[in-house]
Amino acid sequence: MMREKLKRRQGQALLEFALVYIGVIVPLTFGIIFVSEMLWVWHSVVELNRDVARYAATHCYQGDAQNVISYMQTHVPRMVDQEQFKQGQATLQVQYFGRDPDSGQLTPFSCDSDCSVDCVPDAVTVSITDYQFKHFLDYLKLQPITIPPFTTSLPIESAGCDPQQGSCLP
Repeated sequence: MMREKLKRRQGQALLEFALVYIGVIVPLTFGIIFVSEMLWVWHSVVELNRDVARYAATHCYQGDAQNVISYMQTHVPRMVDQEQFKQGQATLQVQYFGRDPDSGQLTPFSCDSDCSVDCVPDAVTVSITDYQFKHFLDYLKLQPITIPPFTTSLPIESAGCDPQQGSCLP
């Protein structure tokens, strides 16, 4: 009689553990993995944005910013959604600014010649927009998470131009 009660209690404990494991521990584990992966990607995108802004500040001005865009597409860090940056689904916006001599305010910069010592802006702003975190959500048929835009502004550091030699880095 005592053995039968003990067996029933062991079976009940096993069933309770299985329910808790399936209902709490497994979802919690996958949730932690998902949030960790998303934070890893977030950090990677922030670092990419800062790196691209440093590149734009130290290389010559091009009206279409193609040199900066190509740099971004070839220097994407290893992460799960790396292809969104390489293929252009996550967009990069580059804006150059010049200082207005009268007011001292930054205004949008434009110049007729690209990569010229005579054509150097004062500041640059780089933004990564339209990035959606999709990695784990595709399997679950859930909507992707749209990450807010990342923006970095830096003063131009010579734009890669050497006035002595009259040349600039592309």
